[in-house]
Amino acid sequence: RAAKSARTVVISGVPDGLLHDDVMADILMIHFQMSKNNGGDVEEVVYPITKKGVAYITFEDQEVVESVLKKDEHQLEDKRLSRRYLLNVTRYYENVSSLIIYL
Repeated sequence: RAAKSARTVVISGVPDGLLHDDVMADILMIHFQMSKNNGGDVEEVVYPITKKGVAYITFEDQEVVESVLKKDEHQLEDKRLSRRYLLNVTRYYENVSSLIIYL
């Protein structure tokens, strides 16, 4: 089994302050488990973190990370959200996570 950092992606663009943090974490988990989003089994969702609008998603298998990163566009949609939100999905780098610049 790959190291946790190799099975984790960084999600930015998460709508902040709209829903309770637990609810948003659930919506993110559902999104990244769906096959239409190139997803798979999620081990853990870390939301919120100190940076607003950012979450960490850890998958059971590293292959899912590659699959999720290949998807052109991740649009977060749920009946509890008023509209779709475009998410930015990037690889998690353990040693440089504080240096990641979000576009």
